[in-house]
Amino acid sequence: MTDMTKAEHQIHLNLNVRGLPVSATLEINEQSNRLLEEGKQVFKLGLGQSPFPVPAPIVRELQANAHQKDYLPVKGLPALCAAVAGYYRRTQGLSFRKQDILIGPGSKELMFILQLVYYGDLVIPTPSWVSYAPQAHIIGRQVHWLPTEARNNWLLTADELEKLCAKDPTKPRIVILNYPNNPTGCSYSSEQLQELAATARKYKIILLSDEIYGELNYKGEHQSIARYYPEGTIIASGLSKWAGAGGWRLGTFAFPGELNWLLDAMAVVASETFTATSAPIQYAAVRAFNGGTELERYLLHSRRILRSLAGRIWQSLTQAGLNVARPDGAFYMFPDFEPLRPQLAARGIHNAAQLCQRLLDETGVAMLPGSCFGRPEQELTVRLAFVDFDGARSLAAAEQIPADQELNDDFLRQYCDKVLTAIERVCDWLQG
Repeated sequence: MTDMTKAEHQIHLNLNVRGLPVSATLEINEQSNRLLEEGKQVFKLGLGQSPFPVPAPIVRELQANAHQKDYLPVKGLPALCAAVAGYYRRTQGLSFRKQDILIGPGSKELMFILQLVYYGDLVIPTPSWVSYAPQAHIIGRQVHWLPTEARNNWLLTADELEKLCAKDPTKPRIVILNYPNNPTGCSYSSEQLQELAATARKYKIILLSDEIYGELNYKGEHQSIARYYPEGTIIASGLSKWAGAGGWRLGTFAFPGELNWLLDAMAVVASETFTATSAPIQYAAVRAFNGGTELERYLLHSRRILRSLAGRIWQSLTQAGLNVARPDGAFYMFPDFEPLRPQLAARGIHNAAQLCQRLLDETGVAMLPGSCFGRPEQELTVRLAFVDFDGARSLAAAEQIPADQELNDDFLRQYCDKVLTAIERVCDWLQG
């Protein structure tokens, strides 16, 4: 290899990658860890990592299969594909077969490959998860941002989708839905899903329904839009959020039979890139998707804790004068500081990036600006992930309290105190 300067190497860097920053969620986590290493107090409300441990039955299955060393089929371990298909039949009444399932090293990787093999525009409602658009940019796909409104809890409406598609009715498109939503925690009603499904069918849209937080719907009543638009919906999920196994890197795509040509195309790319997902983790995931009493109890108490904590945070932030949509699931909230713009401007703060930096510097609370999620740079929206607490300890405590009882402030103060303290610091800072 010839000697080349850094500048010369950069000349040969793919133009689609040049200038892209590290994923915002990963960067805020690394920044928070650096501050902690320096001995500073930091409240980590930046990275959306589940606070709960991987359920014990799934861990035991991983231990039992640690010896599995063979390359598995590109599309996934057949037993796991069957378990995922069975999960959707059991929980959503959807008739997937094992050959309709694709397993990958995280749903993030599968989303990237989908955009690589399907030639069409990517439509992303904003606010949205931080990696959808950068993936499209790396591949060179056209991205259409579809702004949503706070009065609709930042959720996409059928009318908004109709207005976009009517401009060019035959254009191939992938539209991403994500609910419970990152960064808002909000979810769609069955009526809203039916309206979106009707519009998607009218324009033959491929819907990528990112339901990675589905099992964290606080009422345990998540509905997939695939119920209403089965022929055009790909469901993305995995183990990272509901099972606390982000670092295990296992994602799933479920395809309707009509789109199996797309599954096959993705498998070709997978065979030349990641080859196959880790064998021990796939074997363990069979246990996860087969469900059972232990996993249902784990989910019940996870939801109880998150629901109670979300309610407490929402109350505090609204009392502080912020506009906040109350979440329906997951562990996110998307407060809008716009009502306090005059006070913030007097402190030299004019956008969410400045706001988040000042909060980190002056309160130790790490959050992310709405601009990381596709919102305008001057907007004062912020995402917080209320995950900085000991999930194992809180789960053990919740199991001792009857399931029909709400977890009160005393419980939250004892087991989720760091999150409550972080919110109190933000509210005090706003007043001061």
